[in-house]
Amino acid sequence: MAERAVLREGLRAYGLIAGMWVRSSMTYRTSFVVTVLGNLLVTGLDFVTILLMFSQVDSLGGWSMPEVALLYGLSATAFGIADLVLGSMDVMGGRIRDGSFDTLLVRPAPVLAQIGADHFALRRLGRITQGAVVLGWALVAVDVDWSAAKVLLVPVVVVSGAVIFSAFFVAGAAFQILAQDAAEVQNAFTYGGNTLLQYPPTVFGNDLVRGVTFMLPLAFVNWVPAAHLLGRPYPIGLPGWTAFASPLVAAGCCALAGLAWRSGLRSYRSTGS
Repeated sequence: MAERAVLREGLRAYGLIAGMWVRSSMTYRTSFVVTVLGNLLVTGLDFVTILLMFSQVDSLGGWSMPEVALLYGLSATAFGIADLVLGSMDVMGGRIRDGSFDTLLVRPAPVLAQIGADHFALRRLGRITQGAVVLGWALVAVDVDWSAAKVLLVPVVVVSGAVIFSAFFVAGAAFQILAQDAAEVQNAFTYGGNTLLQYPPTVFGNDLVRGVTFMLPLAFVNWVPAAHLLGRPYPIGLPGWTAFASPLVAAGCCALAGLAWRSGLRSYRSTGS
């Protein structure tokens, strides 16, 4: 019961803080619209890069254009949701250096909710929109023998992927507490991981694929479920049931990220220590 109360309080605090930033951003509506469109165009350059590649080749690692677009759409949409919800976690190092993190510790609200909702930016909807558009096109273009299970798998994978990326944001923030300033390290696993997943696993070495599957389970954001949807064998020979393991992986990532966050808070010794 106590954990549920803490969760409700955290969600309430997050909603209040995020709402404050949303109202602030909507004060200048024209600026907001321009910013969203700009974000949409900038994030779209990632997919333009893939289009340019396919203007020179017929396949990439044995994957066709619609199949790579499916990988891109799943990853970009999931990451966009996580970036919208917890993308502000990478400012942790700056808050520790300037001492403002101490202020959050004495406020009557969960620290994670305060950090996660800090500078909540609706402009990040552009990334979600762009990823969802590519995903929608890919789902129509790919040659898939659709069944009820496969149709249901798509939204489950997107949500699970968003949770996995969110867990990485939280774990990265916890690491910043220990390292004082390691935003680049966090970005390597979040933004870098998103970029990695936009390409087929067959273009990478087996050691990297194993690492992204077993050590940092980003492969369950799109590589594994997409292989099931497309009827492709997974490069390192995982059993078929793992295509449906994304929710379990997401739950495990959340549990580990929670432990890392609590450990980071316990080890915090304030500015200058």
